[in-house]
Amino acid sequence: MSTPYRPEGFSAITPYLIAPDAARLIQFIIEAFDAKEKILVHDDAGKVRHAGFLIGDSNIELADGNPQWKPMTAGLHLYVPDTDAAYQKAIAAGGTSLYEPTDMPYGERSGGVMDPAGNHWYLATLLPS
Repeated sequence: MSTPYRPEGFSAITPYLIAPDAARLIQFIIEAFDAKEKILVHDDAGKVRHAGFLIGDSNIELADGNPQWKPMTAGLHLYVPDTDAAYQKAIAAGGTSLYEPTDMPYGERSGGVMDPAGNHWYLATLLPS
């Protein structure tokens, strides 16, 4: 039996967010997207050294920034069953609106939210064809 090259349940690409305040980002993704903790490791100073969460069927990892690994923002496209409900939940969790849910010409209802770390979340549901 050969050793797998990636952990079970992971796809080939996993977003890794480096945040100025990982604890606040974790609070946001739990409240906004019902993220489920898989791993949470702190360093001696109490900073998040590595964390892994499941949002729906997708893995996401994150950590606090430091002098070697500076915080940076990302854009994430998240499919949800109800764009409007997910948008409102993300705003209630501390997100800032980028754009309200709108039917897009490419076949999705999409709304945009910026999390407290500055990442953009594009929440989308396919429109009926």
